[in-house]
Amino acid sequence: MTTPDSAALNPEAGPREILEALIAFPTVSRDTNLPLVDWVEAFLASNGIDSTRVMSPCGTKAHLYAQVGPDAPGGVVLSGHTDVVPVDGQAWDTDPWTLTEKDGKLYGRGTCDMKGFDALALWAMAKASRAPLTRPLQLAFSYDEEVGCMAVADLVEAMIGSDLPRAETVIVGEPSMMKVVTGHKGGLGVHVHIRGYEVHSSMQPYGVSAIMEGARLIQWCNDMNAANADNAPPSELAAPFDPPYSTLHVGVISGGTAHNITAKDCDFLISVRQVPGDTGWGDKITAAVREIEAGMQAIRPETGIDLEMGFGVPALAPEHGGPAELLSRRLTGDNGEHVVSYGTEGGQFQTRGYSVVVCGPGDIAQAHQPNEFLDIAQLEAGQVFMEKLLDELCQ
Repeated sequence: MTTPDSAALNPEAGPREILEALIAFPTVSRDTNLPLVDWVEAFLASNGIDSTRVMSPCGTKAHLYAQVGPDAPGGVVLSGHTDVVPVDGQAWDTDPWTLTEKDGKLYGRGTCDMKGFDALALWAMAKASRAPLTRPLQLAFSYDEEVGCMAVADLVEAMIGSDLPRAETVIVGEPSMMKVVTGHKGGLGVHVHIRGYEVHSSMQPYGVSAIMEGARLIQWCNDMNAANADNAPPSELAAPFDPPYSTLHVGVISGGTAHNITAKDCDFLISVRQVPGDTGWGDKITAAVREIEAGMQAIRPETGIDLEMGFGVPALAPEHGGPAELLSRRLTGDNGEHVVSYGTEGGQFQTRGYSVVVCGPGDIAQAHQPNEFLDIAQLEAGQVFMEKLLDELCQ
């Protein structure tokens, strides 16, 4: 079996060998990713490639970027994240941190989401270091994608502010079955903490139940969903999505002390899935909150509602005929129209002026699941994609 150290010493390791090494690092988002970053740096260095870290504020994680090829315009960025979701409470048939082949599939946490693409990107960088590129190939590996896609903004800004030439195209390798995904919904998460006033429930009119006031805000979310669904026809940007409108959701709620006491506290997260072009939901939520809060404070002035931004994922808007789309369609032969409702880091690149598509191996249905796997055929298709990309960059 290949170990991370031995793969690092093999500059010509193949995608599968690299993937085996990456899976061995349990880079769950709550934990450090620095051992994996160390390994990636060593692997790139063994191929004569310099790389740069962008440290997290806490110092326990790092982004990494690198370049192969000339300082010329028209470059391509291969964008992947290094973190994975936990395996806690999941029933795995194999060790999630050991790459295991079975029936044409490669099992392990992150095989699909998205270390399979990361392995292909590293393999492509290594091969590019020995190729006569006329345009640069850049690598961008991030942390904390699984907890909101916000940290990558620091990586993108660091790359823009570096001495590297600004690339034209970004390929985000989230699992798409190697189809060319040109758009995805954005995401917004707002933490809500409601401060009520406790009284015995027999005296309910003189107290403020944080839970019942929270229910007003949740009902407002339901009303917004109904209004969005009834707002026909959808915009041109929204029409390809299913559903073709933005949605609001509350998945977990907590609060209260006992059934006969008005709740002092209530906490939940409002998450919004926004179609491209539909913005301003943070302001809309704030306005609804202030209206509810006014009613609470008319009863007890010391009550209130506190809001805190949880995450913000920009939508990816299709760029019909854009450089990323045209390139990816040439490489894959896929001319279909594909959009997805999950978010990626692609929107963070697009808002900063890059042309972006999502295209990577694996099925999103496998992401975050027990016994996560990547079909070997998908890894092989990804390798063909990278070979064609390198040919393009040598022309």
